[in-house]
Amino acid sequence: MFYDANVLYAFDSIMYINNELYYGWYLRALHANGASWFFICVYLHMFRGIYYGSYLYPRQLLWITGVIIWLLMIATAFLGYVLPWGQMSFWAAMVITSLIGSLPLIGTDIIYLLWGGFTIENATLHRFYTLHFLLPFIILAISIIHILLLHEFGSSNPLGIATNLDNTSLVPYYVIKDFYAIILVLVYMLYLLFKSPDLFGHTVNYILANFLVTPAHIVPEWYFLPLYAVLRSVTNKILGIVITALFLISLFFFPYLNKHAIQRSGTFKPAYKFVFWFFFFNCIFLGWIGSLPVIEPYIFLGQVSTFIYFFLIWVCFPLANGLQRLVYDTY
Repeated sequence: MFYDANVLYAFDSIMYINNELYYGWYLRALHANGASWFFICVYLHMFRGIYYGSYLYPRQLLWITGVIIWLLMIATAFLGYVLPWGQMSFWAAMVITSLIGSLPLIGTDIIYLLWGGFTIENATLHRFYTLHFLLPFIILAISIIHILLLHEFGSSNPLGIATNLDNTSLVPYYVIKDFYAIILVLVYMLYLLFKSPDLFGHTVNYILANFLVTPAHIVPEWYFLPLYAVLRSVTNKILGIVITALFLISLFFFPYLNKHAIQRSGTFKPAYKFVFWFFFFNCIFLGWIGSLPVIEPYIFLGQVSTFIYFFLIWVCFPLANGLQRLVYDTY
């Protein structure tokens, strides 16, 4: 209601919400930190799904819709990150959108369509603000489809056993369990809001956007850091876009790369369990690399970690599942 999607007033409107509007700082911090907690819960959900094999047959479409929701969350969060019109917001938008312009044939047309002109200006801010408002409705619609697909085949279990016997009903068992988890998350988030509402933010973003002054170190929000580390590990722009796109698309192939698994959960698969934890900590390492300056040895470490990410998804996970089938067939 109080935000003004105009390059002359966007930053001041944010400062007004923060400093003048009654409890405006609280609403804005709730929105920003809520996005971070949203990503935390989704990342934990995705890693849990990988560990327990929730992506395997017959739940391939369930996994794919979940990845689509995650990608839409990334797009929505990026659009929202630009709206405060601080230094980090402006230059993050400039860096990411300029990469699209390097695509052959269609890159220039796409970037002009995104910008609404020949540079980031009022039209860009209006478009980003509108899309930031509309995309959550699309996420809601796909989330409903995601839940319907879940109810078609039911939830998996930590043991990875497929059976129609002794199923646990949603009410009251999982309602109580999930309600307890929601309360814990809300309590910690509210504590964070009143204790340190800018913990996930950047001080540079409290400086008005200036296209003549580039920040010494451009750092996106923490949930973009693994992607940012992959993107900057390649010096060629087009190749960097391709590698980043493959980084995202690879997750869509998870169910089909591991379709020969005979046991769903990683609980009883030592090799799979080792690969999973290696994958988990490699993703965290990528996020740490993305927060550091673009200098050696961090560039080299980012390249190594990016290679490990692809090697684990395309080689190690299928091999770990294939090893289990080999042992099963042998005995």
